[in-house]
Amino acid sequence: MITVEERAAELYEVIRSCTMCALAETRNHAVPGEGPVPAEVMCIGEAPGVNEDKQGRPFVGAAGKFLEELLAAGGLQRDEVYICNVLKCRPPGNRDPMPAEIEACAEYLDLQIDMVDPLVIVTLGRFSMSRWFPQQAISRIHGSVREFDGRLVVPMYHPAAALHQQNLRDVLLSDFHQLPAILERARVGRLPALATNVAKEEPVSMAKPALKVLPSESEPNALQPAPEGAQPGQIRLFE
Repeated sequence: MITVEERAAELYEVIRSCTMCALAETRNHAVPGEGPVPAEVMCIGEAPGVNEDKQGRPFVGAAGKFLEELLAAGGLQRDEVYICNVLKCRPPGNRDPMPAEIEACAEYLDLQIDMVDPLVIVTLGRFSMSRWFPQQAISRIHGSVREFDGRLVVPMYHPAAALHQQNLRDVLLSDFHQLPAILERARVGRLPALATNVAKEEPVSMAKPALKVLPSESEPNALQPAPEGAQPGQIRLFE
């Protein structure tokens, strides 16, 4: 019987050799992701940067160092958390991800979420946030909590944003300080108590800081369509 670690290794090999979009022509290394599988917390960023493209690892530059500081503020170490990006290859010039590129990587991210089976997903930046919170403004909902099919999803600013806007540093630290309380709620029976509060749109009562809870709704992101020209179920793993 194949283990979850073997499943992860197989998926990483598929990602490293992926040619499903034009980013395969400009990358040095694809960046699948890293961390324990399963893991209670999963952080999803946007796309690899120049350092990540060189090393084939996520969040290894300045933003990565700040992410480690943020995780520590939330009572976590990097090796306890699964970290990946929406895109697995660096866009040239660190430009924003394009819709076709996000679509090409969507099934990889679906498979990673299934393998990691996190209690809490932290989205870092608006491109990962939009998977669960389409057409929302990160400035309005950062740090809030919503349940999607038995998981808590918490949108937060990308750590790189605080490198350019110092006022966001304290915002991010404050949001990450909520993680222990969020994770503890998620552990209790896989959300039964929290789900009741979410459904009523009531804030969760707890000591500092109180969680911002958004209404619950079923997860909108079943497997996204495969890229144009791809056959259904093109990514076949773990059979």
